[in-house]
Amino acid sequence: MKKVLFTALALSLAIISFGQDEQPQGWSHKGNFGLNFGQSSYTNWAAGGQSTINGQALFNYELRYLKGKFKWDNILNTSLGYSYFDFKKKPIKTDDKIEFTSLAGIKATEHLNYSAELAFRSQFAKGYDYATDSTTYISKFLAPAYITLGVGIEWVPSTHFSIYFSPLTGRMTIVNDNRLAEEGAFGVNELDKNDTITHTNFKKVRYEFGARAVAKFQYPIAKNIDFNSKLELFSNYLKDPQYIDVDWQNMLVLKVNDWLNCNLSTHLIYDRDIPFYDEAGVKIKNSKVQFKEVLAIGFMINLK
Repeated sequence: MKKVLFTALALSLAIISFGQDEQPQGWSHKGNFGLNFGQSSYTNWAAGGQSTINGQALFNYELRYLKGKFKWDNILNTSLGYSYFDFKKKPIKTDDKIEFTSLAGIKATEHLNYSAELAFRSQFAKGYDYATDSTTYISKFLAPAYITLGVGIEWVPSTHFSIYFSPLTGRMTIVNDNRLAEEGAFGVNELDKNDTITHTNFKKVRYEFGARAVAKFQYPIAKNIDFNSKLELFSNYLKDPQYIDVDWQNMLVLKVNDWLNCNLSTHLIYDRDIPFYDEAGVKIKNSKVQFKEVLAIGFMINLK
């Protein structure tokens, strides 16, 4: 886990050599909507294979306000994707994300702002562990959901890079589902040595208070190639502050023309409070590193 953290920090801090651009005064906005598709078909294929149809929808939008020393940035990122292997059966979910952040700041120096941020993260649809059971869901809308609220400082050396640090951050983990909450999913309830709830009045919300850091990088690394990266770190003062939660997202966009593009995205998560189990059903120690990669081609419409 330390190697993952140090690698993320090194990559985020090695990209700060860009000039300062001016954001326009007043309201500004931009966004995009995209649909990505993939398909494979096999007929009498001796080597074997599985016909599939893949689809993914994306919607991203930014609404920003700047007046004098005050700024307010609102960013929404969403995506939902499925794969069909058999139209007589349920599709398999391949991507699902709802993320919203709202950050308000007052300029302290040329590159430093006093800031407060509200962040929300969840998903649209039910998720399943298809390797073990495709009928019993392990997640759904608001199960889990994460809400964070903090105050701190934001360093903005350019419009391409920023670091937000909040030494005072409250975070709620919500599991709005009785079965999942009772099972201790996503760490909302402490389990005993037999992996059962130690009390009958199980909780659906877990509260944390700690420090949070967010590094963001957006830059056109070459003609028609854009790269975006966001690294989030959180340490809980109230319990085991030495264990740092990591959420690291990257997206590489290759533009064929004004509407056709290819996207490669990765998402790495480490949260020690999320339980994982071995083949015998026993909870393992220190959780696991979660990793997701999505490669898609489709069209993207810019909203201005």
